[in-house]
Amino acid sequence: MSKAQAQIVALREQLEYHNYRYHVLDDPKITDGEFDHLMGQLQSLEAVHPEFASADSPTQKVGGAVAKTFSEVVHGVPMHSLANAFADEQIEKFDQRARERVELQDGLIEYVAEVKLDGLAVSLRFERGWLVQAATRGDGRSGENITHNMRQVLAAGRGGSGEGGATHLRGTSIPQVLEVRGEVFMRKDDFRKLNQSQREQDAKTFVNPRNAAAGSLRQLDPAVTAARPLQLCCYALGEVVGAPIPPTHWEVVEWIARLGLPVSSLAQRVVGVAGCLEYYAEMLQRRADLPFDIDGVVYKVSRMDWQDALGHTARAPRWALAHKFPAQEETTVVEGIELQVGRTGAITPVARLKPVFVGGATVSKATLHNWDEIARLDVRIGDSVIVRRAGDVIPEVVSVIAAKRLKGARKCKFPRKCPVCASTIVRARDGVIPRCSGGLHCPAQRRENIKHFASRAAMDIEGLGDKLVAQLIDGGQIANVADLYALSAAQLAGLERMGEKSAANLIAALDNSKRTTLARFLYALGIPLVGVATAETLAAHLPSLEGLLAASEEALQEIPDVGPVVAESIVAFFREVHNRQVIDKLIAVGVAWPPPVVAEADGETTAGPTPFTGKTVVLTGALSMPRTEAKRILQSLGARVVGSISNKTDYVIVGENAGAKAEQAEALQVTVLDEDAFLRMAEVD
Repeated sequence: MSKAQAQIVALREQLEYHNYRYHVLDDPKITDGEFDHLMGQLQSLEAVHPEFASADSPTQKVGGAVAKTFSEVVHGVPMHSLANAFADEQIEKFDQRARERVELQDGLIEYVAEVKLDGLAVSLRFERGWLVQAATRGDGRSGENITHNMRQVLAAGRGGSGEGGATHLRGTSIPQVLEVRGEVFMRKDDFRKLNQSQREQDAKTFVNPRNAAAGSLRQLDPAVTAARPLQLCCYALGEVVGAPIPPTHWEVVEWIARLGLPVSSLAQRVVGVAGCLEYYAEMLQRRADLPFDIDGVVYKVSRMDWQDALGHTARAPRWALAHKFPAQEETTVVEGIELQVGRTGAITPVARLKPVFVGGATVSKATLHNWDEIARLDVRIGDSVIVRRAGDVIPEVVSVIAAKRLKGARKCKFPRKCPVCASTIVRARDGVIPRCSGGLHCPAQRRENIKHFASRAAMDIEGLGDKLVAQLIDGGQIANVADLYALSAAQLAGLERMGEKSAANLIAALDNSKRTTLARFLYALGIPLVGVATAETLAAHLPSLEGLLAASEEALQEIPDVGPVVAESIVAFFREVHNRQVIDKLIAVGVAWPPPVVAEADGETTAGPTPFTGKTVVLTGALSMPRTEAKRILQSLGARVVGSISNKTDYVIVGENAGAKAEQAEALQVTVLDEDAFLRMAEVD
């Protein structure tokens, strides 16, 4: 593996880990600035080395996976992230590219400039004026269902401008379907009062307003959300049915306000680069005096037809850009350097800092990424360092203050043994990525692999949480993922916090998970560098497990988006005897998926097609089975399950109290199936 390949692999792993910490756990381990710096490094390397491109790269995706505590919502229109800029020159290049793409020879582009609130992005779906669904951004394609909680926020009349909000839209020209995107956040004063109240009740306090807002909105009990001082600010549209979209983004925001939803009073129309930079300077000056946290501003091309012409990359719109504020810096001392072991065995050094208050929060740790970064900074235990906080999260180490170095400052030695299992640490030939060689023998890797296997995007084993996995491993009940299917209800019921009902539910979830798809199975195996998109690509081009197991690196590289690094990782994974044994055990216990569809020269299929192959399906209403089970059945039969209806929808499957979606399906002349008809077509008993 070349040095460039190894650097790309290392950066992707780091970014995936930090995406998960930020978007799913609400517990970030690095600053926004540090994350943006890593993303910029990866984008630069991928631009220079397009042969290593991958659809699973963090540069091609948004945010994190959906947490297990809420049901999944598939966004009708993806919720993209934003590209970031830090220098005036980047704004000039952004404007130049936009002008070139819309073929504007003379004149200037009008932008809508807005403050970048530091909260949690949400999507609100209204049908016939009523709020029917709310979701977090999640990974951009699907998020968490937070409908009940957002009803509490809207019903309380909390908005960014203080003018209120409601669960029903105002006015007469209300669209049949309207998705509105916005940010849920918490004001600084409200944050301080909440923490004071938490301290008085001996309850957990929050690190910063962003974490307080995210944690409050993602409560299983809506009453908790109702008691928290959350605010909403809306700024964009998603899906719209039954009404024309205004011709400019400025008019879109005005329309959202007329419908009774809160918008920012700080948004302005500006012209050209000069107007953007003037707005940036004004907001930077006003930042400390604003009643809420902002970490930058956002520029959006105002003309909607130009937004359509500019389009999107896989991750972000080309018509919008976030201009981040400078980071805040303080000085502290490195008290130690610890090692973390990731799911793939990657060893990540973490600086343990003397607690320091920077940018509104006390921080005590910073990820050092890799040993090259330690060498570049020459960080030693006992050093005084400058730490930067570019967001309301844990900081990055910017530099060492060499003049303050004490005689006893100790260099961090490269480890020879894994800190968890004492296995030998090995490095690739270029020495960029040190890894524990213990594999599934290493408790840290084993635990993370089993958690990954059970995750929603993988085998989707509901009820198999972190603490339960730890109990099963520590108690010796399981040593690998195949052992999960040998568990009995009696074994589980004897564990801490696992009664008979919970045990029976988990056994049922394990049994349900056996009916899956090849793509999900491949992703669940935890093959390094094989994410959801790559697993789907592999399953589409090599639709049998046997063919994939026998594929050479050369054959794999013929598949789109599979470069030499990914191909090498796949072949190496399947070459390991232990991994093949686990796969054989999984097949033996009944894990299976539909047979592949084989296409003849005339395009007809001769093996494996189903009535749902290639169809787009929407589920609505209460079914007799869990929604996740119905979705799993449909996906195993080749269907694409989405959350909203359009003219591209093939079937709408309705349960009891189907509501507006059933009516919408009839209006669009989409075939409606009840549950019995669906099960007959699926040939499910």
